[in-house]
Amino acid sequence: MTSTVPALGTRTAEGSALQAVLLDMDGTLVDTEGFWWDVEVEVFASLGHTLDDSWRHVVVGGPMSRSAGFLIEATGADITLAELSVLLNDGFEERIGGTLPLMPGAARLLAELSAHEIPTALVSASHRRIIDRVLASLGPHHFGLTVAGDEVPRTKPHPDPYLAAAAGLGVDPARCAVVEDTPTGVAAAEAAGCHVVAVPSAAPITPADRRTVVRSLEDVNLTFLRGLMTQMR
Repeated sequence: MTSTVPALGTRTAEGSALQAVLLDMDGTLVDTEGFWWDVEVEVFASLGHTLDDSWRHVVVGGPMSRSAGFLIEATGADITLAELSVLLNDGFEERIGGTLPLMPGAARLLAELSAHEIPTALVSASHRRIIDRVLASLGPHHFGLTVAGDEVPRTKPHPDPYLAAAAGLGVDPARCAVVEDTPTGVAAAEAAGCHVVAVPSAAPITPADRRTVVRSLEDVNLTFLRGLMTQMR
């Protein structure tokens, strides 16, 4: 877990119950979920196996251990989880050379949160080596804290990453808005007690208590996020 600025405490804008915004990375801020699947297909092809496209919905948004473990079991590939993780991370890093495509509305939302000094964290199931590469496209100055999947005891769908982010920022998880794109990430944020804004990517997500589903990040701004907190009072 890396902090790029000193802990911001519980500072909020006057009259707002929103204490922090915690954002997923792949498929939420950067358009990379397809990259991961392409790399998985290529790696398994080199091992002599063809991935079923229906498995894409199973592995999307999950931690490397779960996704890679599922694909090993499904294909029967003769490779260890540790060996496969290295191949997948290496392949992904090669694919993301240069500037990454941001999801619609991502740049504007990050700029707005920074302009209003809203404590913000990047919370991803990806490993630290991947997050640090992607930050070059997102702008590390937008985040007070970044949490990687290989830096917590249990990653998504467990609540640990979001609890770690809230603790690092010195805020109450119940007063955090989390932005996620997969059921796995949504489960992690809700288990941490956060309010979730879901922007579905590869798998559908339905509205629920403390969960708002939107079409795109273009539908999300600071007023919208503060409004979610107000509705909880």
